[in-house]
Amino acid sequence: MSTFPLHDLESAPAEARPRLEAAQQKMGFLPHIFAKMAEAPPLLEAYLSLDEIYARTSLSPAEQQVALLAISAANGCAFCVAAHSGGAAKAQVSREEIARLRDLGTPNDPRLAAVARFARHLNEQRGWAAPEEMDAFLAAGFNRGQILELVIACALKTLSNYTNHLVDTPLNEELAPLAWQPPR
Repeated sequence: MSTFPLHDLESAPAEARPRLEAAQQKMGFLPHIFAKMAEAPPLLEAYLSLDEIYARTSLSPAEQQVALLAISAANGCAFCVAAHSGGAAKAQVSREEIARLRDLGTPNDPRLAAVARFARHLNEQRGWAAPEEMDAFLAAGFNRGQILELVIACALKTLSNYTNHLVDTPLNEELAPLAWQPPR
């Protein structure tokens, strides 16, 4: 059982409250990951700031969510897989493609497949990407800048996946229909 509190707007450290309020207003509920991150306000700030930056990359919203979902599934993060399954659906990724990613597979769409493969590779290799993997990503129509933009996806998922593993973040009721467990 986690010894880290699941903060709400009243119990959170004062420094974290404005970010929690903004997240709750934007999403319609307070994601438990943010309620847990609030224990360390700089972590919450780092994650939310980096997430805003990632949203401005040249990757499409679908490509962004596919990368985050692929990395989260590879890292076995149940909370983030549920959250990014919803994000991917909102970004118009098909149910079938989302199911493949949740099963650690690769989407059929060639661009999404390239993103998922390279994001997983980059994450698993801790940035030591094989030249042939970079070449395959570039051959799929991406550019060198987008290789580096996927480093942001890895950084985001390091922050959230590691936090969820450390603090045992429970799934929000709003995410319950998207619950996931790592394949055996």
